[in-house]
Amino acid sequence: MPVLDEIEPPITPSAMVFISYARADRSRVAPLAAALSAQGFDVWWDALIEGGAGFAKMIEAKLNAADAVIVVWSATSVESDWVRDEAAHARDRKRLVPVSLDGTEPPLGFRQYHTVDLSKWRGRPDASEIAGIVAGISGTGLAAPAVVKATARRFSRRTALATGGGALAAVAGGLVVFNPFGGGSVANSVAVLPFANMSGDKEQIYFSDGLSEEIRSALARNPALKVAAPTSANTFRDRAADAKVIGSKLGVAFLLEGSVRRAGDVVRIAAELVDAKTGFSKWSQSFDRQLTDVFAVQSEIAAVVADALAVRVAAAKQTVGGTTNVAAYDAFLKGRALFNSDGGEETDRAALAQFDAAIAADSKYAAAYAARSRSLATIANQYAKAIELKSLNQDVLATAQTAVELAPDLASAQLALGQAYFTGQLDIPDARGPFERAGQLGAGDADILVLYAFFVACSANADDAIKAVKRAIELDRLNPRAFRSGGLIHYLARRYSEATPLSRQALQLNPKIRNSNGHIGNSLFMTGKIDEARAAFSSEQSPLLRLPGLAITEQKLGNERSAQVALNQLNTDFGESALYQKAQILAQWGARNETFATLDRARVVGDSGLLLARVDPLLDPIRSDARFGQLLKAQRLV
Repeated sequence: MPVLDEIEPPITPSAMVFISYARADRSRVAPLAAALSAQGFDVWWDALIEGGAGFAKMIEAKLNAADAVIVVWSATSVESDWVRDEAAHARDRKRLVPVSLDGTEPPLGFRQYHTVDLSKWRGRPDASEIAGIVAGISGTGLAAPAVVKATARRFSRRTALATGGGALAAVAGGLVVFNPFGGGSVANSVAVLPFANMSGDKEQIYFSDGLSEEIRSALARNPALKVAAPTSANTFRDRAADAKVIGSKLGVAFLLEGSVRRAGDVVRIAAELVDAKTGFSKWSQSFDRQLTDVFAVQSEIAAVVADALAVRVAAAKQTVGGTTNVAAYDAFLKGRALFNSDGGEETDRAALAQFDAAIAADSKYAAAYAARSRSLATIANQYAKAIELKSLNQDVLATAQTAVELAPDLASAQLALGQAYFTGQLDIPDARGPFERAGQLGAGDADILVLYAFFVACSANADDAIKAVKRAIELDRLNPRAFRSGGLIHYLARRYSEATPLSRQALQLNPKIRNSNGHIGNSLFMTGKIDEARAAFSSEQSPLLRLPGLAITEQKLGNERSAQVALNQLNTDFGESALYQKAQILAQWGARNETFATLDRARVVGDSGLLLARVDPLLDPIRSDARFGQLLKAQRLV
C-alpha cells in the first residue's frame, strides 16, 4: 500500500514564563531559566532587560503578559517587597508556580500552594524538579510548550515517503536534546516571521501569510543566505518573545517581520529587519502599492534585506515560475493556505479548485502547476478509489511535467515531477533527475531537502541523504517532522546510535508525533535491545508501525502466540493494504518463501512500501537470496 504519514497540526507558539526572584539569587536562577528554555518555554526574567529600558514598566508589562509566573523563594527573596508583590499578582491571576531555591518556606499567604524544592537540584534540565515545575505550569491551565493539543487525527500520504510512514515499525524513549549544529548563528542568517494581517478581515490572513512566504522563498533562493524554514518561524506568529529569544531559538542573526493591510486593490506593506542580538532595527520601510505591484514589492523587500546582510540577490531569480496576474496570484495563495490547513478531503479539493483557478487566470504559472500536482497527488493517494488511481497519477505526472517545461529552474516544479515518478509511478530511475535538480535549486528550503533526502536514502546514497536532512534540521530546528525524518534517514543508513537521538528530539518537540517511536523501535531492535524495542513499539500510535513491530519483537522473545495475534490483527485491519509490512514480519520470522510471495503480491497491487526495499534493514534476512535481486530489478529499484 502507499506509505502512510499523519497530518501534524502546526506547533503552537511557545508559552511565556516569568521568573520572579531576588537580585542576590541571580547566579542561582540563571540555570533555572536555561532549563526551562530547554523545555521549550519562552522564559523572561529581568536579566533580559537592556540598559536604559524602563525597568518597572517593562517588568509590569511582562508580568501581565506571562502565561505562568515562577516565584523563586529563598532566604533573601522572602524579604523582598518586589517578589512578594509579583507573587501576589500571579496568585490573583492563578498563574503562580512557587519554587524554593534553598528550602526556605514561602511567607504567609503563599504556603497553601505546593512548592517545588530546588535545594538539591544540580542544574539538569531533565531532572525531576524541572518536571515538577512543568507540571505546575500545566496546573495553571497552560498546555506544555510544543505539545499539540488533542485534535481529531487522520492518516495522510501528504508528506508520504518523506518520513517512511507506515512502511516501517516504531519506539518511545527518553527525551534527549540533539543538536548537531550547535546553538550559534551565522551573520547571513534570517528568519521571516509571519506578517501580521492588519486588514480587519480574518479571512485575509492567507494573503499576509502568503506574502511573507513568498519573501522567504525569494530569500531562500539565494545560496549565500541561511533562511529559517516556515514551520520554525511560524512558531513565533504572535511575536510573544523578544527578538533575542526568537533569534536564539531559530539560530538566526536577523528577523524580518512586518504587516499587511489590504483594502480593495491597494495594499500597504510594512517590513522591518531586526538584529536578533541587540533587538534593534537594522532597516524598516513601508510600501503603498496597487495589487498589481505586489510582485515587485516582494522582490524589492528581498533585495533590500539581502543587501542589508551584504549579499546580492540575482533579480532574475526572484520571479522564477511566478506570475504577474493578480487574480492568479490570489487564487494560488488561497489554494496554498487551504492545502496547508490539512482540513481533510473538503479543503484538499477546495485547494485543487483554487490552483485550477490560478492556472485558468495564467496558463503559464509554473508554481501553480507544481502546487496542483502535489494537491492532486494527495487526493489520489488519500481519497481516490483503486479504479481511479491510474488516471489520477497520470494527471499528477502530466501536471508536474508542465510545471517543469514552464520553469525548469523552479525547485517546487522539479520536486513535483520527482514525486510524481517516485510515489505515483514507483519509478526511482525516472525520479532521480528531477529530485537531484530540486535538491540543487532548493538547497535553502527545508521542506524540499526532507523529501530529497528520503529519495536519496531509498536510492542507497546514505551520505548525501544524511547531509541533506541535517541541512533541513539546521534550517528548521523547531520542526519535529524534520527531526523525525532525520531519525528515519539515519536508521536506513544503519547508523542506529545517531538515529535514536534524532527521533527522540522529534518526540520532545511534539510528544504526540507519529512514527518517531517506530523509528526508535527499529533502531533498538537492530541493535539487539529487544525488550526496549517492544516497549517502544507498544507506544507507537500508528497501527501500521505498532503491529509489525510487536509481531517481530514478540517472536524474537519466544512469544509465538502474541506475535501471531499481532500479525492477524494487521491482516484483519488492513488486508492487502499492508502487504509490505507483512513481508517485513515474514522476513524477520525466517519464512523466506512466504516473504517473496507477499512481496510479489505487493508489486501487483503497487504497494509503495517497496520503495524502501533496497535499504530496509528489516529485509536483511532475505537480502542474499537471488530472488531479492530479481525483485529489485523487476521493480526498477536498482
